[in-house]
Amino acid sequence: MARNRKVSVAEDLMAITAMLPWWAGVALALLSYLLLHSVASQELVDAAAQPGQMGTMALPDLGKTLASVGQFILPPLFLIGAAISAWRRRARQTLVADVAHSKTADALDGMSWRQFEMLVGEGFRLQGYQVTETGGGGADGGVDLVLTKAGKNGGEKFLVQCKQWRAFKVGVDVVRELYGVMAARGAAGGFVLTSGRFTDEAISFASGRNVSLIDGPKLHGLIRQAKSGVELSPARAATPTTKAAPPSPAPMRESSCPLCSKPMARRTAKRGANVGGEFWGCTSYPACRGTRPMA
Repeated sequence: MARNRKVSVAEDLMAITAMLPWWAGVALALLSYLLLHSVASQELVDAAAQPGQMGTMALPDLGKTLASVGQFILPPLFLIGAAISAWRRRARQTLVADVAHSKTADALDGMSWRQFEMLVGEGFRLQGYQVTETGGGGADGGVDLVLTKAGKNGGEKFLVQCKQWRAFKVGVDVVRELYGVMAARGAAGGFVLTSGRFTDEAISFASGRNVSLIDGPKLHGLIRQAKSGVELSPARAATPTTKAAPPSPAPMRESSCPLCSKPMARRTAKRGANVGGEFWGCTSYPACRGTRPMA
């Protein structure tokens, strides 16, 4: 998706800070002020009292001047970035809540591309992924989000493209492009999400590859499932258990995966807040990490 090009270093700095948690921006603002203020407060030896030392004093004097100005410029930039980060976090939570409480996928239709991308990122965060916004376009092949999640072989990386195309179907070229970037960057899998639909060619190309195509209705189900899982976690963790649950006699399957539509199997959480609890997991794990809560 197209992005507005940054026109100044200050905008770049605020944009980078906005990608961090809001408290990190506040910490950077405080740290930068303390460091710059300490430099600006240093007393320099009078060059006139030290014959022949004029050149030696030039650099420290320049550094003090820059620190004196920077202590009133740099911290506010970090604070603005922190405020943007906090606003985005709030906006993502509101988007997720609105979609989760809607009964149909129509809630996606009125979103801008930016809102759609924020919604997708927050949905993956609720699934336990760490989400990095890349800005899309450019040399990264249009990748909008990079997901990371701990796995058996260390951190696994997944690439995401978001297409807010309500009036058009996403074609095979978009899926093929993402698959090529996945191979080049060593990603374990990828996702293409749209509020609309995919062409038959796109669906055929993704079949058998580690690329999950998620259209509007599937995304709506993903958000509702992820939001439901987060809200149920504290209750499940607080429920006392007097004895271990008996093992399942055989794998049972429940509907289809909200990410790739493949069958799901009953699984037991081995770590985290829900350790010991059962849930439905995608049978194509670890290529796909779709889950559903137990009814």
